[in-house]
Amino acid sequence: MKGSLVIVGFFILGCLLGLGFTQWDITLPSDLTSYVLYLLMFQVGLSIGSDKKLKEILTSIRPKLLLVPLATIVGTLSFSALASLLITKWSVFDCLAIGSGFAYYSLSSILIIELKEASLGVQLAAEMGTIALMANIMREILALLGTPLFVKYFGRLAPICAGGATTMDTTLPIITRYSGKDMVFVAIFHGILVDLTVPFFVSFFCSF
Repeated sequence: MKGSLVIVGFFILGCLLGLGFTQWDITLPSDLTSYVLYLLMFQVGLSIGSDKKLKEILTSIRPKLLLVPLATIVGTLSFSALASLLITKWSVFDCLAIGSGFAYYSLSSILIIELKEASLGVQLAAEMGTIALMANIMREILALLGTPLFVKYFGRLAPICAGGATTMDTTLPIITRYSGKDMVFVAIFHGILVDLTVPFFVSFFCSF
């Protein structure tokens, strides 16, 4: 939770600095977001590739394990589509793109801004990216705070699905504590797989 609040703080600081740039008539390089995006993608590859348990996970994969990330993806996209019925401003594909962040707020928000700028314009693309950032941060915070209740009422796999892509890092300790140490492998495998789908799903839904 602390890490999420730090991210929100940096986001607010960025907004204030951006406002200052506008007032001072300072223009940032137009391709700056692209370089930030490339850096984030590189970081994703490093974090997954450097995981000491990656080899063990890959050699121990069982078809049944795929049901957990599949449930996360299907459930998230289904409810994201349903949310579009209540939000008239954004299309169903916009809502699906936002939901496709799976709590990976930093990558999904920048990717959405980059991909939607041409079709929506700078202002609306930034607004959509901001919604993605806040929605996915809230998902992580809810996973961190709600894990005891999820385990109690929905079972030990529930917080793993709720945590989305964060189950391989930030939410792993709280999941381990309440779901049990035997769920560590499942949580890491789930997090890695969901993490890898973020750029593909976000890019796909942003293309509409």
